[in-house]
Order: sequence, then C-alpha cells, then structure tokens
Amino acid sequence: MNPVSVEELVQAGRAASMTASVISEWAHKGTPKQREFLYELLQAEHESRTASRHQRLLKAAKLPALKSLVGYDWTSVTFPTDYGREALSDLDFLDHAQDLVLFGDVGTGKTHLATALAAAACLRGIPARFFTTASLVMTLRRAKDEGRLDKELGSIAKNQLLVIDEFGYLPIDSDGARLLFQVIADGYEKRSLVLTTNLEFKRWGTVFGDDNMAAAVIDRIVHHGRLLQFRGQSYRVKHALMK
Repeated sequence: MNPVSVEELVQAGRAASMTASVISEWAHKGTPKQREFLYELLQAEHESRTASRHQRLLKAAKLPALKSLVGYDWTSVTFPTDYGREALSDLDFLDHAQDLVLFGDVGTGKTHLATALAAAACLRGIPARFFTTASLVMTLRRAKDEGRLDKELGSIAKNQLLVIDEFGYLPIDSDGARLLFQVIADGYEKRSLVLTTNLEFKRWGTVFGDDNMAAAVIDRIVHHGRLLQFRGQSYRVKHALMK
C-alpha cells in the first residue's frame, strides 16, 4: 500500500466531522505516542476553528477600529458605586442582558471603550455589532424602503451585544426615531446595549422628537442598565498637532 500523501490527509480532514465514538475507538488502538499525537492534532484543530470564529465575529461586528481594554486609560471614567472595572472587563453584563450608557464629554474615551467591549465579546465567541446612531437609522430606513426590514431586524437581533455610538450627535426624523425605538425595544431583556452619548436623559426627547418615546426608551435602559460617566479634556485635543 502506498504511503498516504499530505494532500490526501488534508482532503480526509476536510471531509471528516469526527464523533466521540470514532476518536475513542482509534485512541484505544493507538500507542501512547500515537494518542499524544492525536491529542495535539485535535487541540490544534480546535484552536484553529476558534480563531477563525473570532475573526468572523470581528468582521461581522463592523468595528470602526480594533480596540482593546489592555492599556485603556480609565482616569476619565466614573463608575456606579456597585460596579467597577473588573466586572466590566469580565463582560458580566452580557450574561444578564444588561445595558450600559457611556455618558459624558466629547473625546474622553466613550467610543474607544464601547468598541473595546464589542471586540472583547467577539474574542470570547459572543456575536456583537457596532453602529453609529446615524448609520443604524440609515441601515434600517434603507431596509424598510427595500421591503426587508424584518430581515434586517432579525440580523441585528442575532447579536448578544449591540453598540449604538454617538447618540444625540445628529437629529433624527420621526420615521428614523421610530425605527431606532423598535431596535432598542426589541432588545429589552434579550440582549445587551452599549450606548454612547453626550446628552443627559432629560434631553433625549430632542433626539426622538417625542418625549413619550424617549421616556419609554429610558425606562427600558435604566431598568437593567448602568451609567458610566466620562469627564475630562478631549484626548484628541490634548494630543492635537494644531495648538
């Protein structure tokens, strides 16, 4: 019998979806050295599949940039008394479909933190999606115009974490406000929302153009949510070339 080629092994590996019974059978047939080789092979395959899944999730998240919690400057952030950096970094809020509002001054790290949380979720195998408020409204409006709004909402709903960045930076018309409200309301107690804004709650009615709609959104977010406050000088201004 001719030796099995590398190409044949690759083809067989691609075709195989191994079961526990097959692995057990061949492990019992093998020598200790062969079982060690088989174990290392399966570990390498697992690591490769995990890395590929993480990369797929990062691509699907459509992050504006790949950010990390490592080295993040926390000096501008004030946490609630019952919540801190360790719990946030552990992503424990995702396990309970809790929300976060990152509120405060421009340039103090809100978007960086929201992006880093989404990236961390993807690297743990948790689906996440990043939108600016304007891009989310535009995506929903286009889907509605093309008769595929339900499909788009279903796609967004597959994510365990939704980031909505720059809430309140641009005005939203009434139709866009209703679509945004639908996304937030649909996610209530099902998935986590991270929302960045420089508007205090009392001014959210100016974004939705309807105080009642804003109140309904706030009611849902504060029920299972926490407020992180950001104060300080803009990082971009501090490090700007133009003085």
